[in-house]
Parts: sequence; structure tokens; C-alpha cells
Amino acid sequence: MEFETVIGLEIHAQLLTSTKIFCTCSSSFGAEQNTHACPVCLGMPGVLPVLNKKVVEYAIKMGLATNCKIASRSIFARKNYFYPDLPKGYQISQFEEPICEYGHVDIIVEGEPRRIRLTRIHMEEDAGKSIHAEEFVASDETLVDVNRCGTPLIEIVTEPDIRSPREAFVFLNELRQILRYLNICDGNMEEGSLRCDANISIRPKGDTKLGTKAELKNMNSFRGVEKAIEYEVLRQTDIITSGGKVQQQTLLWDDKRMEVQPIRSKEMAHDYRYFPDPDLVPVDVAPEWIEAIRADMPELPAARRERFRTQFKLPEYDAAVLTETKDVADYFEAVAAHIDDAKLVSNWIMGEVLRTLNEQKLDIADFPINPQRLAGLVDLIQKSVISGKIAKSVFTEMLTSTDSAQQIVDAKGLTQVSDSSELDQVINDIITANPDAVERFKAGETKLTGFFVGQIMKATQGKANPKVVNQLLMEKLNKK
Repeated sequence: MEFETVIGLEIHAQLLTSTKIFCTCSSSFGAEQNTHACPVCLGMPGVLPVLNKKVVEYAIKMGLATNCKIASRSIFARKNYFYPDLPKGYQISQFEEPICEYGHVDIIVEGEPRRIRLTRIHMEEDAGKSIHAEEFVASDETLVDVNRCGTPLIEIVTEPDIRSPREAFVFLNELRQILRYLNICDGNMEEGSLRCDANISIRPKGDTKLGTKAELKNMNSFRGVEKAIEYEVLRQTDIITSGGKVQQQTLLWDDKRMEVQPIRSKEMAHDYRYFPDPDLVPVDVAPEWIEAIRADMPELPAARRERFRTQFKLPEYDAAVLTETKDVADYFEAVAAHIDDAKLVSNWIMGEVLRTLNEQKLDIADFPINPQRLAGLVDLIQKSVISGKIAKSVFTEMLTSTDSAQQIVDAKGLTQVSDSSELDQVINDIITANPDAVERFKAGETKLTGFFVGQIMKATQGKANPKVVNQLLMEKLNKK
């Protein structure tokens, strides 16, 4: 029997507000344990939560960016469950009336367009963190850090529209790009600011009824999500083909062992005993505010990719790489504004610039060569003042110098030799010094062209214009 995979994702994105969702405690990551907490975070008697307006603004931004309907009125609810890292015994979330509904995100998977529908986007607070690591505690003990309690989140819930682990990977990457372009979440899965749970089931191909789902948790990278879903699909396929039944349960992904472990039966909504939070009034959003937020939205990744393909005539691959982050896309546009050949700019940024950023673990904002200086270097290549090889040495020097490319070229005498009268003698000397190679070339070994060019470049310390060299060399060899 052939099966179809059905996947729905629940993505939690931590919002980049300076304070928590219902109090003024800092929401920054990495502070000493239990130092970012107050009676509101901990749900002490007699305290009242006050909603952070920025959280609502960020939720609306994400809703607009993903084609959602923005609710003029939404309600906060209490989601009741007991965990040691949830001091109140409930989480403030949204249930029946979320702030955003009925959106979608369009993606391209292996050349095919796919639309992934969103059920909802809602606001909620995060829980704390239980620490089981043996370097902190004995094997039978758990410590709790409440710093994360009350950190603002949006939860993005998809319809069960995803049909493969690869689709899940591509969708998550697109979603993270949108979050980062909006500057509302840093998208760091390793630090937990972007977390994903996957609901997975399989069904006979052609069937429309959903199978029994299992929920996968603890996936801390995009590749981890893809691998975990692959594993779970195979596990469920083995169970069904062996005559068994898949149990509805929550599973923990072990990235080291590459396997899942059951942790509990899967809860249903009624298990949480949702009810409207009596301490929080409904959230009323004026249409004027929504339109003001819409007007302030940046160009989103998909639109920017398409514009790079049309405006700059870049290949699809280049456009995807350059728009991966907003800062790199901005950097490219700042350089391309000064250069006619956008593809040449793209090659340098995708090659030397991104390689340097990766090697030195830098963000583009900290890159020592600003767009104007790189444009100066690319302009020298475009005008054949220097060769691509010389340009790489100039680029290396620019990383530790404040001089412009032109200043470095002038100081070191690196200007490319394009004058045929200057190159004639060098080419004649190389041909005269290698009569055997000349005879072999004339006998049909045309690959020896590379040998001659290499010798000429060596003799001119890499300053000879390769285009002029090739033209003059072929003329002389063919006359021999």
C-alpha cells in the first residue's frame, strides 16, 4: 500500500521586545538564572498582568505578512496544566478568538509552487525552563529557571497541508525569513527563540480522512525537523504495514540517537480547560492602527527575490542567496547602485564576502568593507583596471585597511597591463622559450593555451589583462 504523509506545524516565535508580555521584566536571553522575574511573572496573589502593546503590533505584522485576517477583537485565555516550570499553573494564551486567522505562505519545493495555509497566529506567554543536565544537578533532581516565564511569543499554527519533510524544511525557512525581515524575532532555534512542534500522520494515498497523529517535540534545527519527520513517517509506516495502530501521543526527538521517545499521551483542547482570563480585557484593534502597521512593513523575502530576478536580471539561485537575510540584500543593493554589472556584484558578495563572513563568524553589519568600498573594487574589475586575481589580493588587504581599492592599487602598482605593445614582448619571449610546446600546440594540443597564459601571467606578476593576452597569444601561435 502506498501512503501519503500529512504534516501540520506549530511554530513558537519569541518576539524581540525589550520587556515581557505582561510585566516590565527584561526578556533578554542569557541572564543569570532566576534574575528576570517578578510577582507578575510568577503569578503571585494580588498582581495583575498589563499587556505589552508592542506584542500586539508584532503579532499584527506577522499576520499581515502571512495574508491573515486581523481580528478587530481578540481574547486572552488561561490554558491550565501543571509543569514545574509554570509557576502559575496556567499559561496565558489565546484560544477561541486569536488575533490572526486564515493566512497562507507560498513556497517553492523542487521547482513546484505550494501554498501552506495557516489556521491561526496567536499571542501567548512562555513558560520557564526545567534543567536536567547532569553538570548542574544530580541525576534524580531538576532545577527550574523562571527567567523565560512571561516572555512574549506568537504561535503560528498551520493547516495539515505539508506533504513531506522537505516541504516542512522549506516552509520553516521561509517563515523564519519573514520573521527576521520584519525584525520581530531573531529566528535562533539553538537558543530557543524559534521552536517547532510537528503533528504527523500518514494515510493511504488518495484517502481524504486524516490518520492518527503523533506530535514531535524537541527539534532544535531545521535539519533536525526534517530528519525527525523522516524518522516518524517510517515508524508509522512500519506500524501500519505490520498490522498495528498508531497511538496518538507526544514524542521527544533525540538528535544524538536519531530516534523518538514517547513522553505522554497527546492532549486535546478540552484537557487544558481553557477559559477567558478574568484579569485581561479583550484586545480591540482599530482599523487605522492595522493600516499604519501595514504602511510600515518592509519588502518581504518572496517579493524581494522576484524583484532581484527582474530588476537586476539575476539567476534564481543568486536571488535566493542574496535575499536570505535582509541585511545582505540591503548590502547588495547598496553596492549594485554604483555598478552596471549586477551579476558581477552578486558573484563577489556570494563568493568573497559571504565566505569571509562565515570564516570570521561576522554579521554583514560588522563587515569591515562597506558597500561603497566594495563598489570601488568591483568598478576597477569592471573597467579592466585590475584582474579578478589581483582584485582578490586587494580585497584581502581591504579587510584590515581603511584604504580604498584604488588607493591600494596605486600604492602597490597593481594596475592591469592591457597595452598590446607592452604585452607583445612578454608573449614573444614565452613563445621563444618554449618551442616544443609551440609545436605540440600546432599539432592539435590546444589545451596548452593554458600553459602559455600561465607563463605570461607569471612573468607579469598577474598584471596582464587575460582577455588581451588570449587574443594576442592566439594570433601569434596561429602564425607560427
